[in-house]
Amino acid sequence: MEYTSGAASWQKALRRAVAVLLPRRPRQRRPGWSVGVPLIAVAAGLLFTTSATTADGTALREDRRPQLTQLIEDRRKQVEASEQQAAQLRAQVEDETAALADSDGPIREQRDRAAASRQAAGFTALTGTGVTVELDDAPRRPDQGLPPGATNDDLVVHQQDVQAVVNALWAGGAEAMSIMNVRVLTTSAVRCVGNTLLLHGRVYSPPFKIVAIGDPAALKQALAASEGVQWFMDDVRDFHLGYRETTSTVTVPAFEDSTALRSATVPR
Repeated sequence: MEYTSGAASWQKALRRAVAVLLPRRPRQRRPGWSVGVPLIAVAAGLLFTTSATTADGTALREDRRPQLTQLIEDRRKQVEASEQQAAQLRAQVEDETAALADSDGPIREQRDRAAASRQAAGFTALTGTGVTVELDDAPRRPDQGLPPGATNDDLVVHQQDVQAVVNALWAGGAEAMSIMNVRVLTTSAVRCVGNTLLLHGRVYSPPFKIVAIGDPAALKQALAASEGVQWFMDDVRDFHLGYRETTSTVTVPAFEDSTALRSATVPR
């Protein structure tokens, strides 16, 4: 048994007695944030790990528009090379067909029959009086913001705008038509990628020029009666998009791309 000095023993005994007599305070509960902080830290660590794995040494938020521009340019060059090769092959087929037609009656008959339909099919250039329609994006200045109530989509020409003009001109009796100096046939598809136009594998930037040969009065009347064209005219008034109609003698070039059909149905 260990003995201490009398004064120290009495002080310890007094403190213990007071501690026994006083009521115990309840243990304070740990606040919620002290539990949440470790969980948040674990979640942040998982997020950082996932981001690092996904990036694989690259910047996730890197601007890839230059890469997209280069990709479009590479594909454009490939399309041009393929078109040149296709043109050479078509010329070779024409030469061999002409050589066979000189000695083969049935081939000569079918060749003459196809030649008689070339103009109606769009394989010959046509010149005549017609209407030219130009659609353009709204002008923008870096020091100016968007017009009140407008978004970026309101300031560019869309696919449906070009289609509305094309359909109206056909409805007005157009005999031949071209978009961006490319002949438009019944199998032509007008598509937009962003604010660019995709037609027969080529990409075009605004302004988009549409030329149609036909009666100018009938063509203009059809444009004025088209609901889609009038919607575009509303945007011209509200957001200053570009729209212009002119009447003159125009030339529509011959169709020079492939005419192969990928699918067709028999009319009933």
